[in-house]
Amino acid sequence: MAAGPRPPLGLTGVMAGADPRGAGSHLRAGRRVRRAAEEEEEEEEEEALPAPGGSERGSRRPKMAAAAGDVCGAATGSRAATGAAAEARFISSAKGKGLFATKNIHKGETVFVERPVVSSQFLWNALYNYRACDHCLRALETAEENAQRLLGKSSLVLPHPEQCSIRKDLHQQCPRCQVTYCSAECRQAALEQYHQVLCLGPSRDDPTHPLNKLQEAWRNMHYPPETSSIMLMARMVATVKQAKDKEWWIKAFSQFCSKTANEEEEIVHKLLGDKFKGQLELLRLLFTEALYDEHLSRWFTPEGFRSLFALVGTNGQGIGTSSLSQWVHACDALDLPMLQREELDAFIDQLYKDIEKESGEFLNCEGSGLYVLQSCCNHSCIPNAETSFPENNFLLHLTALEDIEAGEEICISYLDCCQRERSRHSRNKILRENYLFTCSCPKCLAQADDADVTSDEEEEGEGETDDAELEDEMTDV
Repeated sequence: MAAGPRPPLGLTGVMAGADPRGAGSHLRAGRRVRRAAEEEEEEEEEEALPAPGGSERGSRRPKMAAAAGDVCGAATGSRAATGAAAEARFISSAKGKGLFATKNIHKGETVFVERPVVSSQFLWNALYNYRACDHCLRALETAEENAQRLLGKSSLVLPHPEQCSIRKDLHQQCPRCQVTYCSAECRQAALEQYHQVLCLGPSRDDPTHPLNKLQEAWRNMHYPPETSSIMLMARMVATVKQAKDKEWWIKAFSQFCSKTANEEEEIVHKLLGDKFKGQLELLRLLFTEALYDEHLSRWFTPEGFRSLFALVGTNGQGIGTSSLSQWVHACDALDLPMLQREELDAFIDQLYKDIEKESGEFLNCEGSGLYVLQSCCNHSCIPNAETSFPENNFLLHLTALEDIEAGEEICISYLDCCQRERSRHSRNKILRENYLFTCSCPKCLAQADDADVTSDEEEEGEGETDDAELEDEMTDV
């Protein structure tokens, strides 16, 4: 539910952050940690307050080290926007590119805000009525509607409804195919970039339409937890087909890292399973039937389609949005008397527990996108930055977790909090299986002489772990 920190998607659904997919225990722990951190920040601010008559107390919103970049600015250069605090640099042929600070960045600062070159909601997620803007993935349900659906309880009433930010009066639909957008701006942006090619019009419910056949084939191959979508690739093709300057967009997509033939095959295998070769060819034929374009003829060959598939599988960044999460964050920020605060916190904690029992772990509107700058962020088991989607849409915020000096590499973690505390061997097993590399960050180098056993093997050697201890470990994030 909480649209918190999310790293690049793993090939088998691995997502980092205190709340990868909304499990209630992690959510409750995440809220406790966040509230404690905010209280600590408030105490620090109180200590730093000027004497009466001095300047006003500063806002608690994160300080910005860079302005938001638009899709064109992000796609054509190494910086998200003019004055951005980071840029992509080539490191080596083995490691590829990395993201480096162009000036000193303080802990808590937003390094940049980036718009994806292209993005798409996951197909199963949309099929199961997780209603999101077809362009920016902003959740379309009100927080109360979201909670009612996840609980299966239409009578639920949320307190403080004014804290919900959803503006249903701004929603618009495509007049031809009826897909929904959060605003006129998103409808126009989609129309200008790719929707003219992908609009199904009156064929939206026609199972014989080539695009519907492609989507149905993908759903039958790639089940939840979803890590990618064939429609992300479709939007890439549609973007080029609609563009006046097609070569500009082809160059923009070529900025994303590529893999060797063997690595590409391993990525496809991870995404589609043991029968991946036959399934990949079926997808290619359906993809060609629906979207073939002469300017992109290489993308439709067996080798080119595999490369395109691997590009999306390697570089796709998970996106999660939730109107309920936004409401919870807004409620957390309310200045309430102690008794009301305790009652509201108890209500929210119980709501999380009830939703977890009813709906399990799939609580967010989810999709993926391609981000030029974010895709340059390398992994570290001791990251100095994290990604998040605090605006309830596809705008990615990269925030510093500690002070970062000019020239220093900015790294995020592809592992969640619990995974980062496991043994070096366990961490690298996850990274090899899901991201095809072995980590050489300072933490891994310092533990290079540790025994090559997984954390599970270590626990077996120490005896059975008590269920209560395991629960404490899992929620202490």
